[in-house]
Amino acid sequence: MLSVVQISLDLTDLQEAIDTATLAIRAGVDWLEVGTPLVIAEGMRAVRELRARFPETPIVADLKITDGGWLEAEMAVKAGANMVVVMGQAHEETIELVAKAGRDLGAKTMGDNMNMPDPVTGAKKLEELGCDYVIHHIGYDMRTVRRQRGLSAPTPLDRLKEVVEAVSVPVQAVGGLTIQQAIDTPSYGAPLVVIGAPLAIDAHAFKSATGDLESTLRLICEHVHAYEGITK
Repeated sequence: MLSVVQISLDLTDLQEAIDTATLAIRAGVDWLEVGTPLVIAEGMRAVRELRARFPETPIVADLKITDGGWLEAEMAVKAGANMVVVMGQAHEETIELVAKAGRDLGAKTMGDNMNMPDPVTGAKKLEELGCDYVIHHIGYDMRTVRRQRGLSAPTPLDRLKEVVEAVSVPVQAVGGLTIQQAIDTPSYGAPLVVIGAPLAIDAHAFKSATGDLESTLRLICEHVHAYEGITK
C-alpha cells in the first residue's frame, strides 16, 4: 500500500484536537487518530465532531479495547470511525468480536501488540484472529519510567522488520520515535507512519507541541509520501 501519515490526537480538549486536526490536514496528514486520552475525556463525541468536520478523512478510534469488543467497536464505527484498535492482550474472543464487528459494519480492525509476551508471535496472532492492521507498540509508561530510572528503553524499530516479515497485513510502529525514525518506518516495510508524542503532542502535558507544528508535519508528509519502496 502507499505510505500514509497518521496524526495521533492524544489530547484532552476537544477544541484543541479539532484545531490540531485542521492544521494537520492542511499540512498533508492522511489519517486522524482519536487518541485514548481524547476518547476518555470526550467519548464518542470526539469521533462524531471530527467526522462532521472532516467527512472524507479516515479516522482511527484508539479505544484500546480489552473487553466488550463488539459493543465498543460498534459505538466507534457508528460515531464515524473507519478503524478501531483492540489490544493483543485481550481474550482471543474479544479480538475476534472486534474484527467481526468491523467486517459487518464496514470498518477495519487494528491489533495492538503492546506488552504481548513476544511482539512477533503476537503480531501473527492478531492477524490470524482477523485484524486488518498490526500496531507494533512500545508503551509510554514503560519508556518514561525506565528513562527516569536511568535505564534504556526499547524502540519500535528494534524488531520492526521481524514484525513486518511475520505478517501479510500493513504494520505501523508506535512509541517515542524521533522525526527521522518516523520518516524511516516505510523503509522497514511499515507504511503507516504515526505522528504523536512527542513530535506533535507534548508527551507529558498531552497538549499540542510548541513550535512550528504545521511546518514539521508538512516536512514529514513530504518525505513519507515521496517514499518509493515496496510496503505491504
